[in-house]
Amino acid sequence: MKSKILEHYPPNDRSNLIALLQDVQEIYGYLPENDLRAIAEYLNISMSSIYGVATFYNQFRLTPLGKNIIRVCRGTACHVKSSANILTALETELGIKSGETTRDKNFTLETVACIGACSIAPVININEDYYGRATIKEIPKILAKYRKSESSKIESEKLVEKQ
Repeated sequence: MKSKILEHYPPNDRSNLIALLQDVQEIYGYLPENDLRAIAEYLNISMSSIYGVATFYNQFRLTPLGKNIIRVCRGTACHVKSSANILTALETELGIKSGETTRDKNFTLETVACIGACSIAPVININEDYYGRATIKEIPKILAKYRKSESSKIESEKLVEKQ
């Protein structure tokens, strides 16, 4: 852990737990177990207490996110327009369930209560891109765009290594 984070907080002061967790997650994008152990020791808190806080608040992640974050809207308008089927198609295509990340760390799949684009329901969001009136048929094509960008990046890296 970046020991500089701990320096900003007094030792044994449990009231700083959430702030410390937020600082660590800001650096790594999730809460690595080694850092949680360091926080537990520094604040004199049990690991189970830390996990209790980290799992209670949905802002905290215990695993790293994928490169591409897919959010499926489950709001009323999207629900009525069968966003559940879109979610199932994404889970099948990616081989993961909502809340999980693919093994290659390319995709994380999440559901959200509302994206705020009800007029174009059902909606999915990938990173900064929005796909309105999404259909099951479009899912492979949409994902291919993000898989292609990942494989292009890998090919570029291979070319640089050869030089």
